[in-house]
Amino acid sequence: MPLTLTLPKWYDLHTHLRQEGLMAPIIKSQLDMGCCGVLAMPNARPPVAKVRKDDALPYWSLEEYRDMVLEADGDAFDDFIVPLYLTKDTTPEMIEDGAKSGLLRAVKYYPPHGTTGADFSHPLEELLKTDVIKALEDNNVVMCIHGEEHGLAGEQYFDRKTNAEEFFYRERMPRLLEQFPTMKIVGEHMTTKVAVDLVKEAGDTIAASITPQHLIYTVGNLIQGFKYHLFCLPLVKFEEDRQALRDAVTDPNNTKFYAGTDSAAHTVKATDCGCAAGCFTGGVAPQLYAEGFELAGVDLSSAESQKAFEAFLCTIGQNFWGLEKSTETFTLTKEEQTVEMLPTPDGNITPLPIGIGNATIPWKVTV
Repeated sequence: MPLTLTLPKWYDLHTHLRQEGLMAPIIKSQLDMGCCGVLAMPNARPPVAKVRKDDALPYWSLEEYRDMVLEADGDAFDDFIVPLYLTKDTTPEMIEDGAKSGLLRAVKYYPPHGTTGADFSHPLEELLKTDVIKALEDNNVVMCIHGEEHGLAGEQYFDRKTNAEEFFYRERMPRLLEQFPTMKIVGEHMTTKVAVDLVKEAGDTIAASITPQHLIYTVGNLIQGFKYHLFCLPLVKFEEDRQALRDAVTDPNNTKFYAGTDSAAHTVKATDCGCAAGCFTGGVAPQLYAEGFELAGVDLSSAESQKAFEAFLCTIGQNFWGLEKSTETFTLTKEEQTVEMLPTPDGNITPLPIGIGNATIPWKVTV
């Protein structure tokens, strides 16, 4: 009999549901892999950067985007959170009002122009000159951070000795932790040993999400033939970094590192001016996480390893966010699964395994 893991349904605590014709198929892909809820990123077009629909700002509101998610069958989730996109127009009053209303539980900081849909971002050094971040701390709102420095020269952005994420976790994150010691912070889609080490050494107010692709691949996999479906931001890094991520998530005593796929759908990945950032792992993420654990040398047939895997996928993030544990389960079976394209009204979406030439994966999910 093949190895089977029965797990509580889990929260994908970093994903992109997009908008319009893409949203319903993407939500279905989340439900099809055992998700009972999501943290849905606000970098739509326009961004989700105001709380209420009648606010006089040229953005979508939390009210509107939540309604869009519910109308696209998001009511099948036990819960979902949409962070507010931090812009130059974000005010402390907006944070306080949103928190008191219950609409606002988290915000998202993007490095300006640093990734897909980050055109409206406001530099962190400018935000720190306002009372916005203090309002987050005062109102118990989680700050989700795309931890990369913006505006770097190429040799600083990605080099053997440094990169945009390392710069952020050496220079910016320590300052945030010092200035706002009680604010809950998430280091999103962590990719480097520098970032992992900071989170390990910091207090309980900071946790981090890790994607399946950063557990499985390195930059060599990306550039060998340029597998552009593996192009995401932050970029996959070096073996030392991948090993630090693997050690963090497979540690039986892990309480800080949890699953957040950063699954990002694109119907057109390669464009005339470059390549859209993001790997689509809807429908296949738990399978890829299990593969990542095994590639790290973990024997998922052992009780201790199963406990560490379940904690990473199903428990640690849920606990950090204060989310209810699902009473329903799904199963992972060590059995080959054929990966399918995801059809949408706007065109097909290519899952990461297909995009890099793998029509099958070694684990199968059943909901």
